[in-house]
Amino acid sequence: MLTMTQALARLQGDTARFLPDSLLRDLCEDLQLSFRERLLTPLVTTRLFLRQVLHGNAPIAELRRLAKTPFAESSYCAARIRLPLAFFQRLYRAVLGRCRAFTADDCDALWRGRHRVFFLDGSSFSMPDTPELQEEFGQPGNQAAGCGFPVAHLLVQFEAHTGYLVRAIPSPLRTHDLSGAAATHRELRPGDIVGGDRAFCSYAHLALLHQRDCFGLFRAHQRTIVSFEPGRPHRGRSRRSGPAEPGQPSSRWVRRLGRDDQLVEYFKPRECPDWLTEAQYAALPESLLVRELRVKVRTPGRRVRSLTLVTTLLDPRQYPKAAVASLYEQRWAVETNLKHLKQTMKMDVLRCETYKGVCKELMMFAAAYNLVRRVMAEAARKQRVSPWRISFVDALRWLRESERGEELPALKVNPERPGRVEPRKRKRRPKQYGLLNKPRAELREALLHNSSTSKEDAA
Repeated sequence: MLTMTQALARLQGDTARFLPDSLLRDLCEDLQLSFRERLLTPLVTTRLFLRQVLHGNAPIAELRRLAKTPFAESSYCAARIRLPLAFFQRLYRAVLGRCRAFTADDCDALWRGRHRVFFLDGSSFSMPDTPELQEEFGQPGNQAAGCGFPVAHLLVQFEAHTGYLVRAIPSPLRTHDLSGAAATHRELRPGDIVGGDRAFCSYAHLALLHQRDCFGLFRAHQRTIVSFEPGRPHRGRSRRSGPAEPGQPSSRWVRRLGRDDQLVEYFKPRECPDWLTEAQYAALPESLLVRELRVKVRTPGRRVRSLTLVTTLLDPRQYPKAAVASLYEQRWAVETNLKHLKQTMKMDVLRCETYKGVCKELMMFAAAYNLVRRVMAEAARKQRVSPWRISFVDALRWLRESERGEELPALKVNPERPGRVEPRKRKRRPKQYGLLNKPRAELREALLHNSSTSKEDAA
């Protein structure tokens, strides 16, 4: 019979360098987890879970073959259930800390030599159709009951230079991206920059960042009226909650910094947003000085030809307009990061049927993703290229197949392809099946009824 030590030796691979057994034991001790000497201890279960995720969230039956470890599927599920959610949350934080420690001395990690940069974005993922998950997350409104799957809203925070996933916050499907933005501020230090699309551009968000001595860089919200006319009129503070006059901004013009570049004063709205408490909102300043700038998008294939940005990087000498625009353009890398998570690693559909199980899966995916990024950072340092040019797929394949103590080989380096553009179209046609518009049981019963009717008519 396979012992626990033999099972660990089979499962560790090169992940033992980044995720040593001592770390897992410390987590168990901190959480006061007691367990019997059996095959599926917390250490073995965690290694199995990591291997399952690295192989594209493989089915448990396939995992048994991959790990070459005999265990019952029900026993593995029970072992994962025994581990509390806090264990996986701490595991994810520990992995992130070790990954960051490796890149801490990277001189290119700071924008303009002084600022860490983080990008926020919203996404989603699906999961099995169970009553608990339907109650917790909900499903798209255009799907009839029993005909769709629960879908979770996912707020992600990525580190710009390394691509590490710093935060992953699941919430019900009908949740605004801003609802979890305040939770991502816990990772920030004074001087950090937070970027995002127009969903994150609000007075309250900018003011919260300002309170932490951090900076915001967002695309202007679609409802914000921006005019670069010097000295143009605006709605007064006493009238800011009333209806706007056509084309009249609510911000007060302060100073021109250059062409399509200006300082304006934003005023605090009367209404408190749902994602803040009244006390938190009352602590925000009554007004805030921000910078508005408009830049042309010259990259071929972009859906927009110009962008209006709002930022609290106010000094045009320290932060030239072209540099700010170039920094915001890096936000598009978030889409690539999400593609690696959801398509390459297959996180778009999770397998667990309970809320806690889904959260555990999400934490393990985040930890595995950061381990791949850690391998990319190491390969980039050895091969003297940018981490973004190392192939994510090649790093993932090496990490899941490597033996313990195996030296990291030269990984594939993607060529630089400036101006590359691809149409948002699919060449391979999907199967010509209709969509499920009634519960499967009803359609199955209708098929059986039609079949029996046809036999009676033939008789």
